[in-house]
Amino acid sequence: MTPATLTLEIAMTSSAASTTDGAARPLPKTVGSVFTDMPLTRSHIMFGTILFVTYIIEAWEQVGLVYVSHYISDDFGVSLGQVGTALGAVALGMVPGTMLWAGVVERIGKKNVSILSLAIYGVLALAAACSPHFGLFIVLRFFSGMAFGGVYSVTFPYFMELLPLRRRGQATVALSMGFPVGTLLCIGVSLAFGSISWRIVAVIAAVAAVWAIAVWKWLPESPYWLVKKGRQEDAKAVLHELGADIPADQELILDPDDKDGKGSDQTTVTRATDDATTAVAKVNPVRLMGLILVISFCYNWGYWGLQSWLPVLLQDKGLSVSGSLGFVALSQLFAVPGYLLAAWSTKRYGRRWVFFTFAVGATLGALLFGTASGSSQMYLGNIMFAFFILGSWGVWNTWSGEALPTKIRGVGYAASTASLLLASAIAVPVVGSMMDAGWSHTVVVGSIAAFMAVAVCGSFFMPETEGRTLR
Repeated sequence: MTPATLTLEIAMTSSAASTTDGAARPLPKTVGSVFTDMPLTRSHIMFGTILFVTYIIEAWEQVGLVYVSHYISDDFGVSLGQVGTALGAVALGMVPGTMLWAGVVERIGKKNVSILSLAIYGVLALAAACSPHFGLFIVLRFFSGMAFGGVYSVTFPYFMELLPLRRRGQATVALSMGFPVGTLLCIGVSLAFGSISWRIVAVIAAVAAVWAIAVWKWLPESPYWLVKKGRQEDAKAVLHELGADIPADQELILDPDDKDGKGSDQTTVTRATDDATTAVAKVNPVRLMGLILVISFCYNWGYWGLQSWLPVLLQDKGLSVSGSLGFVALSQLFAVPGYLLAAWSTKRYGRRWVFFTFAVGATLGALLFGTASGSSQMYLGNIMFAFFILGSWGVWNTWSGEALPTKIRGVGYAASTASLLLASAIAVPVVGSMMDAGWSHTVVVGSIAAFMAVAVCGSFFMPETEGRTLR
């Protein structure tokens, strides 16, 4: 275990606690400590694969109609700015949706939220695809976003709560690779069916929600949530399935500092920490939550402000519809090694420096694209943007969830998700209106890069979490 690891040594004044009949029993053990030395097993790979496909669906939904925006505009007879409102309606709906689901997840767990969220989304998204009027289309997109907010906000913390400590950062960043995969699939479907009807593309995205069946059948509930609900035996069963050896009489707790009477009179907690871990412990949770919200909002404004209108920007630079989609597909392919490098680097250099390096690279790529005077600069700028922006997102999805304690991780991650979705909902129509007004690409992309720069600066105030057990 690295010096940065927060180790919890639970000891008692004698060698073991005693039951009423004098028999020794093991002292309470935190769920997080169970994952400290847990090996990576076949179960982790299977669960990760299920959630990886779930994230592909999430990514697909976010970009599902971006690449057929011109067809939507022609079909309903509306401007690009109005189409931007429709594209952003899903993200706008997810803002209250994530917060509503945050209360539900505390009651029914992450697994059930994932199932219900996907199922309800599928029905509403299918109705939106068949909408005869633009106004109804926007309304149904909004409500499908509210439904989708559940699975969107729980996927990453769900995965983190099933992973061994040593693999958590790398595996969660790898999960983020579902985004370029989903984008590439969406581009392929858009190219194949978009010219026939954008509605076919929308229907295919909605039907993907049947993956809820796989979540229901093969994924276990988070052991953290099970312990929080007092379901000790269910939590132990999940941990056994993940490869942990838990004695039958072992009591599991979330936090050794809890004052719930769970062995606290018999235990002392010692923490071996370095400066980084001490800094984590001292972070004010309100300040931390505010910082996460600001970074999420600004960074996602930068990403979606450019990504949502990238095909249109490329067509304005002279590329055809198919050519612009091919360009976007190429950039998504370059995002894959970006994810892999971020996953490899985060364990060695920590979350903060990897995020900072990748975020700076993405900002420079965006500026180069916006000011490009030739095709070479345009290609280089967009490839840089794709390589670094998605790698940094993989780190941020992990980092923001790790920094929050288990007791507020569900609500906190939902609030962070709501913040970045609010940025998406606002940025897409704003950037669309800027282009409708004839603003230059340099000014449009420059404004986008400014938001990203704020997020980069804010990241320096985040605590480092590499190697620390979930609190």
